[in-house]
Amino acid sequence: MFKLFTYWRSSTAYRVRIAMNLKGLAYEPVYVSIPKLEHKAPSYLAVNPQGLVPALVEDGKLVAQSLAILEYLEERTPRPALLPEGRHERAYVRALTQIVGCEIHPLNNVRVLKYLEQRLQVSADAKLAWYRDWMAEGLASF
Repeated sequence: MFKLFTYWRSSTAYRVRIAMNLKGLAYEPVYVSIPKLEHKAPSYLAVNPQGLVPALVEDGKLVAQSLAILEYLEERTPRPALLPEGRHERAYVRALTQIVGCEIHPLNNVRVLKYLEQRLQVSADAKLAWYRDWMAEGLASF
């Protein structure tokens, strides 16, 4: 059985939970509290040295990063498929996931937003403008 290290508020972990449920894959959720800094604990770093969620473990082997996990699940359990059948349609879905995973999320995740607020002393209004601008730019073409 899979072990999925997850946090309820993490969009990256949420996309993996959605995929696993769509595929009907049983898993043991292991909840990692980000606010309590459990992702920085030595016990969790032993599982995932990057200290991020989600982390998927099967047969004692780690798969980290949500897009890699989704690809792993698709290869391991092809049906039901997460991707459409046509190659152009699959490419479109992959492009959209890369826009979210590589362009939008890195600029708007909790770590970055906290850095803006705590280290750079950015106001709440400016932080919200940052968030909205990068979200809109990332999704404008879709």
